[in-house]
Amino acid sequence: MNKTIKTILIVVGILLVAYGAYEIIVPEASLDIGIAEFEAQDNNSAYITLGAGIVTLLIGLFVNKK
Repeated sequence: MNKTIKTILIVVGILLVAYGAYEIIVPEASLDIGIAEFEAQDNNSAYITLGAGIVTLLIGLFVNKK
């Protein structure tokens, strides 16, 4: 694999993992009603982004030139 493509895959993988982790950590919506605070979050897209980032990162790291 070309060194440039490998570097791009690694960078994109790191960015996708970081964005997926950010989506998991930061709540989407919150509601504060005096004594109680509620947070609603759907993490399906965050898990997909995180998984895609891990796969892209692994491809960039471990696939060698044929």
